[in-house]
Amino acid sequence: GGTNRKATMSRLATYMGTKIGGGMEFIASSGAISNAATVSFTQFDSSKYDSYEFRFIDYLPATNGAYPIARTSSDTSNHSYDSGASDYIWKISGTLSAEFGAFNSNLQVGSDAGEGFSGLLRILNPHTSTYTRVTVNDGMYLDINGNYLLMASTRGFVRKENAQVNAIQFFWSSGNIASGEVIMFGIVNS
Repeated sequence: GGTNRKATMSRLATYMGTKIGGGMEFIASSGAISNAATVSFTQFDSSKYDSYEFRFIDYLPATNGAYPIARTSSDTSNHSYDSGASDYIWKISGTLSAEFGAFNSNLQVGSDAGEGFSGLLRILNPHTSTYTRVTVNDGMYLDINGNYLLMASTRGFVRKENAQVNAIQFFWSSGNIASGEVIMFGIVNS
């Protein structure tokens, strides 16, 4: 008794992306990492995303006893990453070099198969001129003693420079990244 209408799936996806907003969208992947010094992501887009999420899957150091590090950049030309203790502040311990919030050099992450880090890192509000927040959530470390360490959502660091973050780099405190994958998602502007 009514009128049937149809639309192609491509139109539906376009409509949902522009009308609903706020969803998570895949941006990039490191692919399978194999003995790399660093993994960097420069695909930040303030016209499309409010914040970003990075998923670490079996992120393994090549050197036993290393800990993961993240550095950010506001340099739009060559993405030089800020590395000084004065560039970041860590919630609990004052100024430090940028680390995955919760753990410092006392944490010894194992380099055997099945060890390392798996979890989430979020960058909140990187496109404003206020301080960018980086949090590490919902993760698990396995240290060299075989202990699983649950990542709490209260960990992270703040970039102290009042500048827009447009890139992030991940690596271990010593040695290369033996293996794993890092996946970048954007939270679409609503």
